[in-house]
Amino acid sequence: MEVPVVGIDVGSLSTEVVVLEEGEVVYSWVEVSADDADTGARKALEAYLRQAGLSIDQLGPVGSTGVGRRDLSFAQVRKTVPSCLAKGIHKIFPTVRTVIDIGAETSHVVKVNAKGNPEDSVVHDKCGAGTGTFLEAIAKVLHMSLDGMAERALAATTKAEIGNTCAVFIEQEVISLLHQNPPTPVEEIIAGVFAAMAVRVMGMVRMVELNPDVAFCGGVAKNAGLVRALEAELGVKLFIPENPQLVAALGAALWAGERKN
Repeated sequence: MEVPVVGIDVGSLSTEVVVLEEGEVVYSWVEVSADDADTGARKALEAYLRQAGLSIDQLGPVGSTGVGRRDLSFAQVRKTVPSCLAKGIHKIFPTVRTVIDIGAETSHVVKVNAKGNPEDSVVHDKCGAGTGTFLEAIAKVLHMSLDGMAERALAATTKAEIGNTCAVFIEQEVISLLHQNPPTPVEEIIAGVFAAMAVRVMGMVRMVELNPDVAFCGGVAKNAGLVRALEAELGVKLFIPENPQLVAALGAALWAGERKN
């Protein structure tokens, strides 16, 4: 039996772990990122190690990615997020040639070749607009959950025009729309916010060229309202993994597996 290989995606807010045995996922976990990335990643692995009756020294290669990839003392393979997104999405959807990832504080668009390697990529991390943290801020302004936002957006028959592109100004614009006379319906505001995010993503996609098939991953990919807005802006049907937040960690595990071989 092959030894398990591990992929860990250390993000700013969450850490994702994927364990592969014989090339298939046998365990996955999402943990809130710790101040000490090394300690947090070890903690995220503990449940699997207990379940498998193993110590960390009995694992095969460990691959790391994300903003904290260099902080894991026990990782033997360290790869960039675009490399891991490309590798991970190719495992799930081999026909995908463009992958969009929206995380808590960064967004990536990666052009993927037929072998599952990145040919080009662009990252957006300078402004919060277009990230998961931004959506949470809007949800707070609206006093509703992210799921609630998605449901209301899907019910909208038209959308508010959001003129700003800066996260702070969009929040102020949302507040103004809520309190104008008469107030703009909440579902139209949310649909407008999602549309504004989709326009921002489209700008990133143009930088690497839109090649179908197109996948959408990251935790935000679970938001059906944003999915609809992106599909309308891009003009394509998006491929969405069952666990969209685990794609980069899966890619890190696959890279680690190649080192083992």
